[in-house]
Amino acid sequence: MKIAQWTKAGLQRWLARHDLFYLYLRIFRCALIQGPGEARRRYREYVNVHHSHGYRGHLLSSQEAVAQRSARFRAEPIISIVVPLYNTPMKYLRAMVRSVQAQTYEKWELCLTDGSDASWRKAERFCRRLARREKRIHYQRLKENLGISVNSNAALEMATGEYIGLLDHDDLLHPSALFEVLRAIEAEGAEMVYTDEAIFRKTPKDVNRFQFKPDFSPDTLRGINYICHFTVFHRDLLARAGGGFRPEYDGSQDYDLFLRLTEKANRVTHVPRELYYWRDHAGSVAMDVAEKPYTLEAGKGALRDHLQRMGLRGEVMDADFPSAYRIRYQLQGNPKISIIIPNMDHGEDLKKCLSSIQQKSTWQNWEAIIVENNSRKAETFQLYEEITGADPRVRVVKWGREFNFSALCNFGASSATGEYILLLNNDMEVISPQWMEEMLMYAQRPDVGAVGGLLYYPDDTVQHAGVIVGLGAAAGHAYRWYPRGQKQGVHRLCIAQNLSAVTGACMMIPRRVYDEVQGMEEAFPVAFNDVDLCLRIRAAGYLVVFTPFAELYHYESKSRGSDENGRNKERFEAEAAKFRAKWSGIYDQGDPYYNVNLTRRREDFSIRDEDEA
Repeated sequence: MKIAQWTKAGLQRWLARHDLFYLYLRIFRCALIQGPGEARRRYREYVNVHHSHGYRGHLLSSQEAVAQRSARFRAEPIISIVVPLYNTPMKYLRAMVRSVQAQTYEKWELCLTDGSDASWRKAERFCRRLARREKRIHYQRLKENLGISVNSNAALEMATGEYIGLLDHDDLLHPSALFEVLRAIEAEGAEMVYTDEAIFRKTPKDVNRFQFKPDFSPDTLRGINYICHFTVFHRDLLARAGGGFRPEYDGSQDYDLFLRLTEKANRVTHVPRELYYWRDHAGSVAMDVAEKPYTLEAGKGALRDHLQRMGLRGEVMDADFPSAYRIRYQLQGNPKISIIIPNMDHGEDLKKCLSSIQQKSTWQNWEAIIVENNSRKAETFQLYEEITGADPRVRVVKWGREFNFSALCNFGASSATGEYILLLNNDMEVISPQWMEEMLMYAQRPDVGAVGGLLYYPDDTVQHAGVIVGLGAAAGHAYRWYPRGQKQGVHRLCIAQNLSAVTGACMMIPRRVYDEVQGMEEAFPVAFNDVDLCLRIRAAGYLVVFTPFAELYHYESKSRGSDENGRNKERFEAEAAKFRAKWSGIYDQGDPYYNVNLTRRREDFSIRDEDEA
């Protein structure tokens, strides 16, 4: 017996060292392939997962539990949790049921339908005993297994609650899950609520990663099923969305349902807490989507149906990330795009920029308006004569006042004849031949007000992948300095998505929207004018879209030394303070497209440090 105990303890110690060894091996490999910066990010994330969040996120003090159990809501509906069972291991089944029974909001019912093989009887006996002892638990043994959708629909038919929640048979709920969901429903009148989630191995102590999600963003959902778990929705919304799960989309039946629900919902709310614990084991999609490859085709089919219902025409394709999608929207007509390029000297940069537009762009119906601002070099004006003489689509207009980027863009837009305004810095170089089409396909949608692309520094690291409000002094660029092409584990660099803002270095705006919001705010002459523009566009009711499929080089200095010294630093800090004051709501409460559990200190979407407020 002692030998057995010693062997077991020794094995556990070896496994602990084994896991640590492989952690260091992964970090070392990451440093070699993706550089020391990414290796540091991975290590920070490991520390934060295991110390800042992880199991502590699953704990609930007795005082908190008592307070939640005694809390009262204006309406206290029954929430029906539907769970289809199929050959569920008993240890997983017991743990799942206990997590429901531990809920601090107690007006729930658990609807279990069992499509297990005929030989799988132990779980049936367990569930029948549960149902006899606990009136809130209902169990039905199905005559045959007809697939996840049909089995889930059988559980939906058992449900009597006003709201319905979806739970997988081998996963767990945080004790506060239903309480927090109902609090969101009451506070915001939501018809659909989703939460963040944690992925674990054996117990919630073994959390290895999190899914910290943005608030509802339709373009992100069209790129990947980021909603996933834990999701609760009103019974009436389900009826308006066409009813339950559709068997033709088995494998992506949840994705199909979420697309239909969000199409009809009056309010979709996100609770930024990890209230769902997704078990990571062999055969689980949490481990590897390759375990169930048919889900990819089912997902594309569900997305095609969604586009048709929404009156959107486009081709659905796989993105460079598992279970993620790219949509090539059908372009409408042949509208003119007016490219506005402010310039003061920098002739070589401007020449390279224009040459790349002319030589690489497949979209030909464009005009380029160069807004000349106090150039001094004779060769600059000679270049103007050359380029306007060689291409009638290029014009030069002169702005003789002091530099104000916002005023320059507005002046250029006043001379534009196109249906779309494309703000472009003079130090850009086109990479993607269809860069204008990739932006135009979103800008043509009536619900979109601004579109930005993926920009790289000359050393092939990311300069811009969207703007996050609240990073740094006022706002920061997503994934800045991340290596180009290293998209493994970073779905945000592979899909089009909604964000709060995109950079004015490359931003397409429908002319009608530009006029509606009265262009760029000239009170921001240098910095944050593009972010301010996007926030005003969003305030007017439009979406902002970032697409990684419009790629360009941006020859901006990585160091931005001009904003770090002397008068320029004072100017930058003054504009940052002005921006924070004007947009204090979003700055203080957090960017809706950037989860509050993520850090504000870095631009890599890593988990918030323990000492961050």
